[in-house]
Amino acid sequence: MRLAWPVGVAAAAGLGAAALVVRDPNQPGSWGFCWLHSTTGLYCPGCGALRATAALLHGDLPAAWTDNPLWVALVPVVVVVWLVWFVQSWRAERFVLARVPSWVWNTAAGLLVLFGVVRNFAWFPLVPT
Repeated sequence: MRLAWPVGVAAAAGLGAAALVVRDPNQPGSWGFCWLHSTTGLYCPGCGALRATAALLHGDLPAAWTDNPLWVALVPVVVVVWLVWFVQSWRAERFVLARVPSWVWNTAAGLLVLFGVVRNFAWFPLVPT
C-alpha cells in the first residue's frame, strides 16, 4: 500500500506518454490551447512543454529544447525525485521533499517566473511555435 502513490504517478505518466506518442501535440488544437497565449500572445513557462515531451519521447532532443528548454532541463530532476520517492516509499521512510528548505522552493518559483518573463523577449532564441 505504501507504493500506491509512486506507482500510480508512474502509471499516469506512462499513460500520458503513450497518448503523446499516439496523438501529435504539434497539430494545432490537438491538445487544446494555452489560455495565456491565446488571450495575451505571451508564452507562459509551460508553453511548449507538451511538444517538448513528445519530442523527447521520439528522441529529438534539439526540437524538445527549442519547444521548452526549462522543461527539458527539469525532466531528469523529476525522474530522480520520483526515484527517491519510490525508494523511500519502499523502505517506509518519510519522503525527502518534506525536508527541503523553503529557500529552495522560493528560488525555484523565482526561476520559473524569470523564465516566463525572459522567454517573451524578442531576443530570446527559443520561442515555441
